[in-house]
Amino acid sequence: MQDTMASRNSAPLASYIDLLLDAVCAVDKQGRFVFVSAACERIFGYTPDELIGQPMIDMVHPGDRQRTLDAAREIMGGEPKLNFENRYLRKDGQVVHILWSARWSEVDQLRIAVARDITERKQAESRQAALYAISEAAHAAEDLLALFKRIHLIIGEWLPALNFSVALYDEHCAQLNFPYHVNDHELQPEQPGTITGRLCAEVIRSGLPILLTPDQGHSPAGFETLVEGPNSPCWLGVPLNSQNGTIGALIVKSVPGGERYTERDKELLQYVCAQVATAIERKQLHARLQRMAQYDQLTQLPNRELLRDRLKASLALARADGGRMALLYVDLDRFKDVNDTHGHAVGDMLLQAVANRIKGCVRETDTVARIGGDEFVVLLHSIHGLEDADSVAEKILQILAQPLRLDGHNLNIHTSIGVAHYPEHGTEEKQLFRHADEAMYAAKRQHHLRLDV
Repeated sequence: MQDTMASRNSAPLASYIDLLLDAVCAVDKQGRFVFVSAACERIFGYTPDELIGQPMIDMVHPGDRQRTLDAAREIMGGEPKLNFENRYLRKDGQVVHILWSARWSEVDQLRIAVARDITERKQAESRQAALYAISEAAHAAEDLLALFKRIHLIIGEWLPALNFSVALYDEHCAQLNFPYHVNDHELQPEQPGTITGRLCAEVIRSGLPILLTPDQGHSPAGFETLVEGPNSPCWLGVPLNSQNGTIGALIVKSVPGGERYTERDKELLQYVCAQVATAIERKQLHARLQRMAQYDQLTQLPNRELLRDRLKASLALARADGGRMALLYVDLDRFKDVNDTHGHAVGDMLLQAVANRIKGCVRETDTVARIGGDEFVVLLHSIHGLEDADSVAEKILQILAQPLRLDGHNLNIHTSIGVAHYPEHGTEEKQLFRHADEAMYAAKRQHHLRLDV
């Protein structure tokens, strides 16, 4: 009677299990599937016949295998597991996130487990976490390079992204710049014909993402050869779209034969790139505003404010080390005559030419600033003696005395320079400025006296 009831009850049991949306499976002591329900095919892509007898661990994502084996050992030791999460690789290569509940049946010598597909939930969590992390990074990063490094790390947490490039399109000179690029095979993506450069250009041109995988039916024209072999790397390029249009592209490339990118990855990366584009524009605007506040727009030299900051730093260093520094006040004589005779456009070109000539007379570590109409200041950091500053002043006088040809006009300019040495002429900012200013006016008077004679 009992046998009859058992058979009567067991007959529909398997069919009831097959109706469950969650998968039910049994794994023997050797770790092989001995029973799987119908839901396994929906979740993992394999039919029950394909799974029976196969090692369960072969389906687990390589990154989660050791953790899964450790958990299996604990279950077999009599410790049931609730809500154990790991990743599996589907038959089509996609990654699925699984939530397991499992226990060991001593009588049957089997691990009995129920698996729920939580991929969508994990994707939503990843998206939210990535957006939050990128938002945080955008506020915390000192500059764009620091921001791109952080974004690379964030994206690398949910996508294989060892190779990662950011391209920004400069409208003014119609060219691509790569402020961030990590790729062992293409070290200079700016060079003509590189795969990264071509992909970025196409993404920016179209404003649409590109996904290249070995198993896709068709690839965009010109990129078919990139994914010809079954072990070719995958490429995923996504535009950085802002309110002002497409400002650049972000490209990730997988390792050959590794985990493949999916349409889901493309959607997620697009979602993230919208935030990245906003962050880039915010940083670029901040950098522009900062530059406008610190640099002269005509000559691109530091202005009075930035000069003061650098002078303070130079003074602090000189005081700490017992070192020397010098300040040179450079003034163009009768600059107003140039503007009056040849116009302001020529006057502006003259100021730009003078700025370049002065920069050519000093070290890269020194500062050349424009602090007024025709007034320039040279800050010589860490010099050895008085003669160093005097020789630089003489060099500037000689180079500026050479005639200039601007816009068809031959111009001869005369210059007056005043030099202030630290510590001989002062130990404070104001003292040094005053002495250099007075020395410059003294030189100007001398020059006018010579002209009058």
